[in-house]
Amino acid sequence: MESELFGHLKGSFTGADKDKQGLFQAAKGGTLFLDEIADLPLQIQVKLLRVIQEKAVRPVGSQKEEAVDVRLLSATHKNLAREVELGNMRQDLFFRINVIELAVPSLRERQEDLQELTLTILNKIAKEDATTVCEIDDEALASLRQYSFPGNVRELENILQRAATLCEDRIIRAANLEFMNTPQAAETVEEIHPQAISDNAAQINNIVPESSSNDIPSDFSLEKHLESIEIGAIEKALEETRWNKTAAAKKLGNSFRSLRYRLKNLGLD
Repeated sequence: MESELFGHLKGSFTGADKDKQGLFQAAKGGTLFLDEIADLPLQIQVKLLRVIQEKAVRPVGSQKEEAVDVRLLSATHKNLAREVELGNMRQDLFFRINVIELAVPSLRERQEDLQELTLTILNKIAKEDATTVCEIDDEALASLRQYSFPGNVRELENILQRAATLCEDRIIRAANLEFMNTPQAAETVEEIHPQAISDNAAQINNIVPESSSNDIPSDFSLEKHLESIEIGAIEKALEETRWNKTAAAKKLGNSFRSLRYRLKNLGLD
């Protein structure tokens, strides 16, 4: 990763048979786009922060820094502030790159763009396949509008690519659309099973501290109470996985790095 970003000199490591220019040097005087920046390893985040601050890079194996003038754009699908809290993102790097933030809403939040995006993608598919542009009927378009698109625009592209391949007479119909079978969140009370309501109520009762009255005790600490619940859940997951942290993290729906951070933060490591 360091070699890709900052370059390296010949002989600096095994396989480095010639000098290589990094992305920062290649983008000198222009723009460098770093996609999914939240997934950069912490050790690379440190080096990236230094490059941004000093406006200079030092290739792997070199003792000299090279000045670079680059406009930096970055993107991520994660909440960077949350990643900072979890210890996956350096706070100082977060503040350095978060100068102008552009939040791109998900496709389901901008349904008014769906028809135009669909027509644009169909034109793109026809150009790539050197065929005539597929049409899409009103019923199929209505089906697209009812879908939540967990995969956003990339998923729309895949759905239309598949439909354009399977459709007849170059007309996409509702039957040609295949959506991913993902459980959808209930949107109305009528869609929630009574047992689910009962289970949720039981969970809420477990969270609220037991008391002989309906009042919360005067010495009650919500933070400590939630912390004890978190500790209990983590310890239970570790016991069930025979203290395999990787398996426990998966059981809790967390990444290994996140679990390790929580263990350290809660004094359980």
